[in-house]
Amino acid sequence: MSREAEVTPNRGLPGPLPQGETQLWHGSPSWQGLALRAFRVRTVALYFAVMLAARAAGRLTAGAAPADVAVSSAWLALLPVAAVGLLCLLAWLTARTTVYTVTSRRVVMRVGIALQMTINVPFRIVGSAGLKLHGDGTGDVPLALTGDGRIGYLHLWPHARPWHLGRPEPMLRAVPDAARVAGILARALAAAAGTQPVPVRAPAGEPAEPRFAAAASLAGGAS
Repeated sequence: MSREAEVTPNRGLPGPLPQGETQLWHGSPSWQGLALRAFRVRTVALYFAVMLAARAAGRLTAGAAPADVAVSSAWLALLPVAAVGLLCLLAWLTARTTVYTVTSRRVVMRVGIALQMTINVPFRIVGSAGLKLHGDGTGDVPLALTGDGRIGYLHLWPHARPWHLGRPEPMLRAVPDAARVAGILARALAAAAGTQPVPVRAPAGEPAEPRFAAAASLAGGAS
């Protein structure tokens, strides 16, 4: 696995594909999906809303005039609005500068707002891939790496499976039409390993937040 920071003319790829390697899919994450689940704008907004409500209730209980409480709360509300706006901007910039690519031999992640970095994940170090669908139509496709595949969580974030700090997993995050993308990846992994692809399906009864379902695995190794 390599990490490169040089600028190249090919958006999403570190250079021309080697002979025999073909590009199967490329795309960018949804900024709304990143804002909701990577930058947690709902959680931040709810936190500030609870804090403002508690402060207003405390002042009213202490005898402050409702009009004064309303005015002061309105001014204080500018802070959470700015915070949420900044997080949304970061999500938009992240989506705009991110390109995920699936080829017949690897997954390539072109990431970084200020400094572009290319993360190449060859199929030979991919133990399995998965899929998690969300209610907004996007989904996440994590890649579980084998023993010789290592990359730091901070290098990956927000393109990493949440809370997997000990064994970080690169993840195609907030991908539109994620079921189709996971299917393409599953077939590519199976072709590289010389096996049959495992169908990608969300567990029954969990349409909005299913657990990660196995997409494909490499029983042997792929070049």
